[in-house]
Amino acid sequence: MLPKLFFGYYAVVIIVLSLLVVTRKNPVHSVMWMLLLFFHIAGLYLFLNAEFIAAIQIIVYAGAILVLFLFVVLLLNLREELLIERFIGTWPTALVISVSLLILVIRAIQDMALAPPGNHSVDAIQAETHTVALGKILYTDYLFPFEIASVVLLIAIIGALVLAKRKMRSPQ
Repeated sequence: MLPKLFFGYYAVVIIVLSLLVVTRKNPVHSVMWMLLLFFHIAGLYLFLNAEFIAAIQIIVYAGAILVLFLFVVLLLNLREELLIERFIGTWPTALVISVSLLILVIRAIQDMALAPPGNHSVDAIQAETHTVALGKILYTDYLFPFEIASVVLLIAIIGALVLAKRKMRSPQ
């Protein structure tokens, strides 16, 4: 009973915090709600015995990504942004699309069959630790997709540097 209660708490709070992030008018408030959301997601990972993923969630998302978002928000002209009326006339369309997507997801979950258990049972992962099991899978079975992701990130970094360099050279 207690694990279901904890999981229910995390599920409800994560959904509520997600809605608060996307519905706040002030971007700084959205970033602060996102920080709380990231901590709750990390708490959910801890509840699921995924300590490594929880630590990465805090370090990467709450640490690096959120700081980046905060810098971008602080560089924006918030006075103009707060005066603009948002969501004008788009609520009916957004509601129809959201309900349609929700129905599709529910039908997909109902049609989904559980896969048979693999080589990585709970006992095997606890004997080997989460980090070692994750590393073995990532660098053996999923090495090619991992390398593709790193190349895509490298291209994004190079593109950002080229755009930043071009802006620095152009006369104002």
